[in-house]
Amino acid sequence: MKKIFVTLILLLSLGGGAAYYVKYKPAASPTTYLRTAAIKRGELLSTVNATGTLQPEEVVNVGAQVAGLIVSFGDDPDSPSKHVDYCSVVEQDAILAEIDPTFHESAVEQSEATLQSSEANLMQLEARLKMAESEWRRAESLWPTKSISESEYDAALADYESAKASVAVGKAAIRQNEAMVKTARINLGYCTIRSPVRGTVIDRRVNIGQTVVASLNAPSLFLIAKDLSKMQVWTAVNEADIGRIRLGMPAWFTVDAHNGEIFHGEVTQIRINAQMTQNVVTYTVVVTTDNSGGKLLPYLTANVHFEVDRRLDVLSVPSAALQWTPDFTQIDPSVDKTVLADDYMPPLGLGRIWVLNEKGRVEPFEVTIGVTDGKMTEISGDAIVEEMRVVVGEDDAESGFAADSGETRNPFLPRVPRGVRGGP
Repeated sequence: MKKIFVTLILLLSLGGGAAYYVKYKPAASPTTYLRTAAIKRGELLSTVNATGTLQPEEVVNVGAQVAGLIVSFGDDPDSPSKHVDYCSVVEQDAILAEIDPTFHESAVEQSEATLQSSEANLMQLEARLKMAESEWRRAESLWPTKSISESEYDAALADYESAKASVAVGKAAIRQNEAMVKTARINLGYCTIRSPVRGTVIDRRVNIGQTVVASLNAPSLFLIAKDLSKMQVWTAVNEADIGRIRLGMPAWFTVDAHNGEIFHGEVTQIRINAQMTQNVVTYTVVVTTDNSGGKLLPYLTANVHFEVDRRLDVLSVPSAALQWTPDFTQIDPSVDKTVLADDYMPPLGLGRIWVLNEKGRVEPFEVTIGVTDGKMTEISGDAIVEEMRVVVGEDDAESGFAADSGETRNPFLPRVPRGVRGGP
């Protein structure tokens, strides 16, 4: 009995020690920390982002219609002591450049001399016509009396008709030579290059002493922007986003030249002529903007944001919350584990978020998905309320990470190094 009593005491002691250990043993170090974010209410803007280039609204390429040597430039209207150059503001018909006129002046003189020769030739032909007409009238009066032979009569008639034809040819030659004189004078006028519009010279592509050759294509001498108070952004939009762009859609953009400043415009043209670069198909979308302040310069690169949809006073969560999935150990025991089925596929427009409860476990909530700006996504649902904490990811506890201020820490979520922002 003594042995039995001792054995019972030992067993009771072991059982009590085991119970005490289980109850009061130190908590095991967590392996992960849950990173959470609060559901927020506010404005959500959905945009399509693209890159474009600023272009003047209307550009005129001034060329040369005749060949020759550039001998001078016109005077700059703002500074007569200077010549027309880059950034010069020129009026319509203002002289931009002069081509050496020597060759074309000679062509005018030659064509005028040819015209004078043809006019003198016509006078000779008209005199011969008068003589032939007189001979014909004489033969016609003598023919009834048979005073001349039939051959003489026919010859007089032939000479008269030939003289009339020669006069007609002479008159045609005069008209032809008059046209040649007109062409030569026009070409001489083309030696003076004039501005077809009022605008600003963007580019000067020739220098004094350079020879321009106008053959099949007119060489470009100047590039003039008609009005720089209005600019266009030619934006390359990916084919996946072009269906969301519509005419009149508001857009805003930034340029590196004016860091932090936002410029506004609207879509005025969607060009259907697609471009393919390295198997990427893009469409050109034109955004028109006001540039009355003159800050925007041609050919600046613009980062454009098309305003597809704007929602006010809606609930939104980081987009990562709709993609995070827990494992079985992180789910609250009261939740049916079938929610983690591998073949789960939410219906179109629906999604699932995981909310951290007071027990440090997560519970699923089905939500309706709205617009997104890439970082935040609009959600709605019967049980969804503002400031509800949703899980957006995990951090490894062994890596020495710590959660951001304002985020709930949980043994199942990753932690972010101090001083570094974490989470979406």
